[in-house]
Amino acid sequence: MQMATNYHIKKSNSYVLFCFIVIALFVSNISSSQNMKGKHLFIMSGQSNMQLLRPNQSFIPILQKKYGKKKIITAKYALGTQSIRRWYKKWVAPEGINAVAEPDLYDSLMLRVHQQIKTENIKTITLVWMQGERDAKKGYGSIYEKSLMGLYDQLCNDLGRQDINFINGRLSDFGITKKAWPDWNVIRRIQVEVGESNPRFGWINTDDLNSGRNRKGKLIKDDIHMSAEGYVIMGQRFAEKAIEIIDLNEK
Repeated sequence: MQMATNYHIKKSNSYVLFCFIVIALFVSNISSSQNMKGKHLFIMSGQSNMQLLRPNQSFIPILQKKYGKKKIITAKYALGTQSIRRWYKKWVAPEGINAVAEPDLYDSLMLRVHQQIKTENIKTITLVWMQGERDAKKGYGSIYEKSLMGLYDQLCNDLGRQDINFINGRLSDFGITKKAWPDWNVIRRIQVEVGESNPRFGWINTDDLNSGRNRKGKLIKDDIHMSAEGYVIMGQRFAEKAIEIIDLNEK
C-alpha cells in the first residue's frame, strides 16, 4: 500500500514538473514572438553632414534588406553649423565663454520621433549622430564628452529605455591641421573613445569620404562636407555599424 502511495506521489510530482516546463516554454515563446514583431527605430541627427545625408540612398535599403521593409522606422532632424548645446538641455559653457543651452533642435527631433512611434511596438532604438564641427570651432572640446554622454542619457530618459544604441560619425580629417578649428582633434578622439566605451556604442570613419565631386559636380579635396559618393558610403557605414551593434546585443 505504501509503495503504491509513493508511486502516485512521484507520478503526481512528475506531472506537475512537466506542466511547469510546458507553461514556461509557452510563455517564453510568446515573449519571443512579441519581441520579433517589434520594429527598429533609427533616430538621426546632427549638423550639415547629417542634414545632407539622404537615408533612402543607402542607409534605409541596407537595413530593410536585413530586417524587412516594414520593420524600419527613421526619424531625422539635422541642421548645419549647430553646437551640441542646441540638443543637450543641461549643457554648460566652458569657463569664460558666454553661451547657454538652447535645446530647440532636440525638441524638434523628438516631435518627429513621437510622431513616428506613437502606434508602434519598438524593438530596438539606435541614435545615429553626425556632429561636432561647430563645437570644434568654438573651442568646446573640454566639455564635449560630458555633453555627448549627457545627450545620450537625456534620450534614454525621455524614451524610457536604457538599451538605446549609439553610433558616432567621427569628424573627418578636414580640420586636423587648421587653427580655426582648435578642438577638432580633441573631439575626434572623444568620438572614438565614447564609441568604444560600451557594447551598445560604435563609431564610423569619414576621413576618406570628403574628396571627389560634390552633388553640384565640383571637385573637392578634404572638404568639411562629403562628396556625393561619400554620403552614400557614409549611410552604408552607419547602417552596417547599426546592424553589427543590434545583432551583438539582441542575441
